Amino acid sequence: MKKTAAHATVPFFFFFLLVFCLRVHVEAQVPIPIQIDGFVYRGAPPVWGKSVVVEAFFDPLCPDSRASWPPLKQALRHYSRLVSLVVHPFALPYHSNAFIASRALHIANKLNSSSTYPLLELFFKFQEKYYNKPTYDLSRASIVKDMARMAIPAIGKNSLPSFLSGFNDSATDSATRISFKYGCSRAVTGTPFFFVNGMPLLQADDSPLDYKAWRNIIDPLLAKRS
Repeated sequence: MKKTAAHATVPFFFFFLLVFCLRVHVEAQVPIPIQIDGFVYRGAPPVWGKSVVVEAFFDPLCPDSRASWPPLKQALRHYSRLVSLVVHPFALPYHSNAFIASRALHIANKLNSSSTYPLLELFFKFQEKYYNKPTYDLSRASIVKDMARMAIPAIGKNSLPSFLSGFNDSATDSATRISFKYGCSRAVTGTPFFFVNGMPLLQADDSPLDYKAWRNIIDPLLAKRS
């Protein structure tokens, strides 16, 4: 008997149904961290309902993340405690050393949370050193050592041995992986990516948000509170 188009689609339907069912059963729970992911700016944890909460997903080796930081920092200075910021490191896979840099931020935060943002700014300052092409012939160990030397102004020379040993600590590796998975769970596909009060901030183009744009976003939210 000649098969109709409808008959031909039946095996494909059951094939994709089987794949879907298998996926549902084999997916494992992403490890739940002991505390929510991210680095709090200025040390004070965000108070939901008391301040406007900005979440930023940054790749420390992403030029667009670097460009977006100064205007956001300017806005944070303007609003003081009225706006809270949490930065989530999100290592883009096409930046070869982004995972190492993101892990360095986790190590610094573990050693001394006040060193995390100074180290992030150092990565932004010396970003070109760790792009794909300049480090093509370098080993991972040499890149880690160079990043450690760069980090000294942020972490302090006395913390250098602990900082280096942090790259052998499975906990910092796990924390960096969780940061990436956390971003994926919130549909983050690139950096910088922002959420304001939990809602994704959709930009019309790829240009970084300037100070005026941040004012236009935040001022109306604060006005509604008064």
